[in-house]
Amino acid sequence: MRTYSLLLIIFLVSYISFGQDTTVQTQEFEKIPESVNDSLYREDQIYVGLTFNLINNEPDEFSQNGFSGGLHLGFIRDMPINKKRNIAIGIGLGYSTNRYNSNLFINTDESGKTTYQIIDDDIDVDRNRLHTNLIEMPIQFRWRTSTPTEYTFWRIYTGVRLGYIFHHKSDFQGNGVTRVLKDIPELEKFRFAATLSIGNGSFNAFVMYNLNPLFNENAQINNDPINLQPIKFGIEFYIL
Repeated sequence: MRTYSLLLIIFLVSYISFGQDTTVQTQEFEKIPESVNDSLYREDQIYVGLTFNLINNEPDEFSQNGFSGGLHLGFIRDMPINKKRNIAIGIGLGYSTNRYNSNLFINTDESGKTTYQIIDDDIDVDRNRLHTNLIEMPIQFRWRTSTPTEYTFWRIYTGVRLGYIFHHKSDFQGNGVTRVLKDIPELEKFRFAATLSIGNGSFNAFVMYNLNPLFNENAQINNDPINLQPIKFGIEFYIL
């Protein structure tokens, strides 16, 4: 009888201990976050931007006229660098096209040398534009308030943008004269710019400041370098 009682006590103790262990394991399992499968999310994004292009460091009597605008688009690879994955480095590849309307007339003399001059106010000008098309590589330091399940968030993306002008054209028409140049040796084809994008959701304010002038030191008016540096203001959209 004592033997049966002892076996019954051992069985009850074992059952209670097993039940407690099972309860603890169940509670620990319930603590596992449902979003663990999304812990490796990235903000890989397609970007599209529309800008108004201004000119800084311009020569005397230089002025812009009409609308000078730009369009850029591309894709950025997101590489998070912290555990929360809200801080990242972004590297991408894109395309940009720009137009600059101004009173700077670009021409060539009889020897084929490029000449630059400010158009007089009394000349009837139908159009006078400089077009540029670039391949660009944006490099960004990215901070955002996003999570694996939150798609509307604040972001601050800052960095640099490297570019190369693969096609350009100066187009003048006025006083019955048409002049188109597709080869301007003084144009700085390699471009370096600082960028900043701030916003919430898909809509973001965008600014881009070129760190090098649009033309080299050989582009001069009255022996003074032109020193045109574009600044872009606009909006940028990010699409997942």
